[in-house]
Amino acid sequence: MERKPHIDLAGALALTAFALVLGFNQVVIKLSNGGFQPLFMAGLRSAFAFLVMLVWMRYRGVHHGIRRDLLFPGCVLGVLFTFEFVCLYLALDYTTVSRASIIFYSMPVWLTLVAHFLLPGEQMRPARALGLALAMAGVVWVLAKPSEGAQASLLGDLLALGAALGWGGIALFLRLHSVSEEPPEVQLLWQLGVSMLLLLLLAPLFGPLTRDLGALHWAGLAFQVLAVASFGYLFWFVLLKIYPASGVASFSFLSPVCGVALGWLVLGESIGPEILGGLCLVALGLVLINRRPRLAG
Repeated sequence: MERKPHIDLAGALALTAFALVLGFNQVVIKLSNGGFQPLFMAGLRSAFAFLVMLVWMRYRGVHHGIRRDLLFPGCVLGVLFTFEFVCLYLALDYTTVSRASIIFYSMPVWLTLVAHFLLPGEQMRPARALGLALAMAGVVWVLAKPSEGAQASLLGDLLALGAALGWGGIALFLRLHSVSEEPPEVQLLWQLGVSMLLLLLLAPLFGPLTRDLGALHWAGLAFQVLAVASFGYLFWFVLLKIYPASGVASFSFLSPVCGVALGWLVLGESIGPEILGGLCLVALGLVLINRRPRLAG
């Protein structure tokens, strides 16, 4: 696999396609919540993706990594992964895809803020600080107007923020612990395995496991398993192996843009000033946060 020094046309197209998949996934979760209870669906997604990953790892000759020394970090990753998707799946039951996308994909903002204090060499440059301020202002703008009729609620928005913090927690833990040196498949397998158990145990506490279940909802679950939770994540890791991490990260602003656009296009969600304004501020903030510093001289 040839390492490339910058994002070329193929990389840009691949990253744009991945952002579209992630944005569409928010729509799929929202629609699939009509047939599955959110936590039950999240648990099924993890369970099926876990099986897909086991088959894939066997095919690729990757050791499963279920070792005693990985028990603690694997469980930490799994608990954070569980928290992230409890919040995200419930958020999309209470709020719109547009709002959830803007808030959820603000994760790099919170990671940058925490990394400034905890990680050596991660202190904020002026451009990062400005990006952080703009993105946080965008999130606050969205949160400040939680009412969109029956479509959205403050609870849903706060759950989306909790999902972003859970996602950021995973990224931070991987930066601090040697488990990050394990193959991506091993890291993902632990997250899927632990979350599968926890989500399926928690699901009965949140009401009936199914709603008005139909073929559309099963198709939505299949999309989440194959296009996102297993091969989607692996595709992302492959891109990180080919292209510089800073270049890959610079495309992160596309995810909330795609989420908002698809929420409007597919679900007919209204896009008010707070959505457009918050989206612009968050997207601009993410660009500045991920911008590479100019080398002196």
